[in-house]
Amino acid sequence: MSRENSLEGYLADLYDPVSMPPRLAKAHEALDRAVDRCYRKEPFLTDRQRVEHLFALYEQLTAPLVAQPKRRKK
Repeated sequence: MSRENSLEGYLADLYDPVSMPPRLAKAHEALDRAVDRCYRKEPFLTDRQRVEHLFALYEQLTAPLVAQPKRRKK
């Protein structure tokens, strides 16, 4: 709803961290906290910390899908 109420201009302008409407910024912060709680109890302190955690989970999930090199018989 917050984004719909602020749909004047381009999305790039709307999501500019300097000029983002406070109501939209607050809505995104609440959404980030809710999503973060799906992955761990303590909050992420930075976006980098969040991305590193998510990539680590991704690697764990996809590791079994990576083909193992075939060994040649001697």
